[in-house]
This record gives sequence, structure tokens and C-alpha cells, in this order.
Amino acid sequence: MARSTTPEKRPGFFSQLKTLFRFTKEEYSWLPWLLAGILVVGVALGVAVGSFIPPFAIWSIILWGVTGLLVGVLAALMTMTRLSTTAMYRKIDGMPGAAGHVLSTSLGRNWQSSEMPVGVNPRTQEAVYRAIGRGGVVVVGEGARGRLTRLVADERSKVTRVASGVPVTVIYVGHGEDEVEISQLAKTIKKLPKAIDRTTMAAVIKRVESVSQSLSSLPIPKGIDPTKVRAPRPR
Repeated sequence: MARSTTPEKRPGFFSQLKTLFRFTKEEYSWLPWLLAGILVVGVALGVAVGSFIPPFAIWSIILWGVTGLLVGVLAALMTMTRLSTTAMYRKIDGMPGAAGHVLSTSLGRNWQSSEMPVGVNPRTQEAVYRAIGRGGVVVVGEGARGRLTRLVADERSKVTRVASGVPVTVIYVGHGEDEVEISQLAKTIKKLPKAIDRTTMAAVIKRVESVSQSLSSLPIPKGIDPTKVRAPRPR
């Protein structure tokens, strides 16, 4: 049987927008009222501006009203995108694998990480992740802090051994004292002061990966499917 050469059709802009709206509305049932209010305010501001700018004319009021509507649409889209991000964090908070999802999607070009943990306890699902960037090396522990001690210590020791002089920061994800909430994880890492240049960063990545054991045979914590949890964004 001949294989079909027809390219897979991607969802259109309005289809993605509809998906984004439904995703966000699951967490914020008042979203439709908020978006409608933003549009009304935008039109009202446009009409008000058109009414006060001389000379007074109906066509001017209509033109400014349409302009206000367009500004309102833009503001509504920005608001919904921001709320969808918050909704995504609320959905994955406390789920195994959430830290890996955030590290692999939200750090930007100055950092390299993976959704796969570099250390994991298959029985309790505690996991350790690693990110390397201009701020040095960050070791992120996810799970019960008491049971993470050995995993974190092992990863920190390995990094220190092959990247002497590079700062290593340990972050525990959670809601307790000295812990970072999942919604603040990427922001906390990005705020770390730059400690190494890009050349050193590339060398550290190569050294650390060369001594890292293959995790292909280790079970990965279940419970989070990024394709279902990640807030869709219209393109």
C-alpha cells in the first residue's frame, strides 16, 4: 500500500484559540465574563476618545470605537494567555514530572535541561533534575525533601567533581520553608547571577553528560502528560 504523502494538517488559529479558551475556563469559570468586560471597556474608551476629539463627527466616533474594539481584543488575548499559564501551573502542581516539564519548556536559550530526571527513586517517585546555564548548574529536587537528600547529594557531588569552580545551586520544589513553588521555578532559575560564559557553559554540559549514567532503563515518574497539561497557545 502506498504511503500517503499528504502533510498532517495543523490546527488553525481559531481552533487553537478555542482550545486555549476551554483549557483556561476549566480553572477560571468566570473567564467569559472577564473577556467580555475587557471588550466592552475597550469599545467604551474608543467611543469616549472619539467624542472628545474635535471636530465632533459620527464617523470619527465609529472609527475610534472600532479601534477600541481591536485594542480590547488584543488585551483579552494577552489576559487569557497569562491566565492559561497560571492554570497550567495549578494543574501540574504536585504531580510527578512537573519540574522536568517546566525546566524543559520555560528556561529559554541560556539554559539547557531535559524533561528526563537525572536521578529517580522508582519506588517513591522522588526525582532530581539538572539544568546547566549561564548561572552555573542547578539541581532541582521534586518530592519529599527527606527522601531526596541522597539523590541530590549524589548529583551535586558528580557535578562538582567534573566542573570544579562552577557554582551549583540546589532547589527543592514544594510549598514548604526554603522551597520554591512550581510556578516560580523557572523565574527563580533565570534570576541567578551569570557566573560562566557560553564557552564554559558548553564545556560543563559536555563534561557532565559524559559522566552521566544512561537512564533509559530507569522508570520515569508517571502522572503528567505535557501534551495534555501544557496550556495551548495560538500561533
